[in-house]
This record gives sequence, C-alpha cells and structure tokens, in this order.
Amino acid sequence: MKQVDIYTDGSSLGNPGPGGWCAILRYKNHEKIISGGESLTTNNKMELKAVIEALKLLKEPCIINLYSDSTYVLKGIENWLEGWIKKNFKNVKNKEMWQELYQLKQNHIIKTNWIKGHSGHRENEICDKIAKEEAEKRKINAN
Repeated sequence: MKQVDIYTDGSSLGNPGPGGWCAILRYKNHEKIISGGESLTTNNKMELKAVIEALKLLKEPCIINLYSDSTYVLKGIENWLEGWIKKNFKNVKNKEMWQELYQLKQNHIIKTNWIKGHSGHRENEICDKIAKEEAEKRKINAN
C-alpha cells in the first residue's frame, strides 16, 4: 500500500460563522494542497471537511499518516467512531459528516497524529493560513 501524509486544518470566524478548510496531501515527492469553505459553519465541521475532502482524492487503498490539531477529529476517528456506529450515530453532532468520513476510510489504514496548533509546525501553519483565508473570503462574500 502507498503511504500518504495528510495535514489538515479548519477555521471559522465565529462558531457558527464563515469557515474555511485546507488539506495538504503528500506522497513521495508529490504534494497537493486543497481548500474550500462555507458561509455559515462551525470550526469542527471545517476540521472534518478537510479530512473528508482529502480522503476523496485517494484513488486506491493507502496507509495514511493524518496530522491535525483537532482533538475532535482525531479522537473521533480513533476512539469514538466505532461506538457511534453501534448506536447508529444517535445524538452525534455532525452525523452526516462522520458517516461520510467512515465510508471514505474503509479501504485505508489511518494513523492519527496530533499537532499542537500555532506551534510553528510547517504544514499546520500553511493549512491554518489557507483555512483562515478561505473563511475570510466567505465573510467578505456574505457582506
């Protein structure tokens, strides 16, 4: 299986408010940066969206090293998701997004890695900057 590094971050200006997300995918010497946003969303939704959109780009099963500063996303993947499935996602916030993430991750092995946000980690800083820019675009377009 190919080994892919994925770095993600999400941002919202207000919670809810305009939001943005970014992901960096790296395989060997290849790197792809993707981003987007929504006009009314939450920080957690944008954190999830970054992972979902990155997983959508993978065309074959991979070993994924996922790096994020979101304990919500990382704990969701590592600790909570199996329990949520057993209870059919009852009372789970962002249910549809978690269900989509669960479907997307089925063919992959995901190793989660927490990064302290705003600590100078190169890829996290890039994702943070782009996610905030995406949120700002939605803020400007909303006015």
